[in-house]
Amino acid sequence: MDVTEADRFVSYDSILLSHGVRKPRAYVLFHGMSASPQQFAEFAQRLHARNANVFVPRLPHHGLGDRMSTALGGLTADELRTFARATIARTAELGDDVHVVGFSLGGLICAWIAQHFAVARATAIAPFLGVAGFPRTLTPRVAEVALAFPNRMLWWDPVLRERLLPEHGYPRFATHAVAQASRLATELFTDAALEPPQADDIAIVLNAAEMTVNNRAARTLAWLWSRSEPTRTHLYRIKGLGPSHDIIEPMRSQTNTRRVYPPLLDLVAR
Repeated sequence: MDVTEADRFVSYDSILLSHGVRKPRAYVLFHGMSASPQQFAEFAQRLHARNANVFVPRLPHHGLGDRMSTALGGLTADELRTFARATIARTAELGDDVHVVGFSLGGLICAWIAQHFAVARATAIAPFLGVAGFPRTLTPRVAEVALAFPNRMLWWDPVLRERLLPEHGYPRFATHAVAQASRLATELFTDAALEPPQADDIAIVLNAAEMTVNNRAARTLAWLWSRSEPTRTHLYRIKGLGPSHDIIEPMRSQTNTRRVYPPLLDLVAR
């Protein structure tokens, strides 16, 4: 990377919606890879309106002013673990019960927290636990191969390229970031096979027409968790959205968010 993250201007930093006092319930919302806290801005406001404190942290190497930044290539699994621990500690100061929500890469972080922390509820939305159409058992090997080569920045949309919206996210992703996230996912599966999850209640929400992340891997994780704690883990499938992945960002598809937000909000805030 030619310029370090510290040298860049952060345009989209963490969001904290607080009522000024500790509340019975506090939410932390983890955004997806190459996105920023703005991805969850509208959803966070709706939760805040339900008398909860809400924290939307900026993931490491995300939210920088330069959309063409290569900083994302420096993301590591160790950083994600450290970030998750620190974020849960901070959110616990905002409310008695901590509720964790995450989308895509944030969904992976949410699931990792559900495995290791006794939070009140964890809701992982389209969690990144592998790539769609790719066998999960091969993911660890491919991730290590990817890390053996120099990082590459690839377009999410090779046609739109830097014109891809929203402006508060990067139009490219880093091969090393995907590989490091895969490392964390592999660790999660290993842990889930050995120990029950620590979260009191877990929901995994999948788009039936998912085109980016591996829904089958998510179902496998739900099965692993359900073996020891059958009443804690719940699997939900959203139908009728069409081929898509980002069902959280209004600037990607307001049609999707209009359909997804009401039932998802009820699920998260029930």
